[in-house]
Amino acid sequence: MTLEQRIQDVEARIQAACERSGRKRQEVNVIAVTKYVSLEATGAAIRAGLTQIGENRWQDAEVKWRAYQDEAVWHFIGSLQSNKAKEVVGRFAYIHSVDRISLAKAIEKQASELELKVPCFIQVNISGEQSKQGLAPEEVAPFLEQLKQYAHIRPIGLMTMAPFEAEPEQTRPVFRGLRLLRDELNRTVGLNEPLTELSMGMSNDFEVAIEEGATWVRLGSILVGKEGE
Repeated sequence: MTLEQRIQDVEARIQAACERSGRKRQEVNVIAVTKYVSLEATGAAIRAGLTQIGENRWQDAEVKWRAYQDEAVWHFIGSLQSNKAKEVVGRFAYIHSVDRISLAKAIEKQASELELKVPCFIQVNISGEQSKQGLAPEEVAPFLEQLKQYAHIRPIGLMTMAPFEAEPEQTRPVFRGLRLLRDELNRTVGLNEPLTELSMGMSNDFEVAIEEGATWVRLGSILVGKEGE
C-alpha cells in the first residue's frame, strides 16, 4: 500500500470505530509514529497531512526534528530518562510518559528556565505486566497530588500501553480501565483542571481503544509503514 492508501484505510477504520461507539470523529487525534522510518519518509508523512509526529528517543528524532520542527507538532511517546529532559522540553509539545517524581523535577527545571508549561500524560501500567513501565493505578492519585508543586507541568490525561494480543478485543479491559481511572481521578482528586485526554491504542488495537474513549492513538507501521516497504 502507498502512504495515501494507508492514510485512507486508517481513516475509514477510525470513522467506523467512532460510529460504533457513538463518538465524533474530531474527538480522536492521530499521532504518526515515525521512529522506524527515515527522514525522507517522515517528511512525506508530514506533507501528506500527518502533522502530529511521535518519536521515542531524542537521539533518533533529532535529525527529523531539526528538518521539520516547524511543520509538525511533536510528541515524545517513549520512556524519558531524567537526564534527557533538557533535550525534549521545549522541542516536543507533549510528553506522554511521565511516571516518576525524578522525571517531573527534571521537566520542571527545564520548563521553568524556558518559561514554558508542558502538557503531560501520566503513564499508567493498567495491565500490570512487569515488562511495562508506568505507575500502578493506585499510585496515580498521590502522584498527581505531588505534581501540584510543579508549576510548569500541566497534567492533561493518562497514557497506557496494552499487551500485544493476537485478538485485539482482548485489550478492551486495559483501555476501559484507563478511561475509568481518569474519570475516577477527576471525581476524587482536586485537580486544577480536569484530565481530558487518553493516549492509548497502537497499530494492532487502535479501534478497540477508540471505542473505549481514546483521544490520541499512536500509529506507526499501519500508517507510515516501515523502511523497505
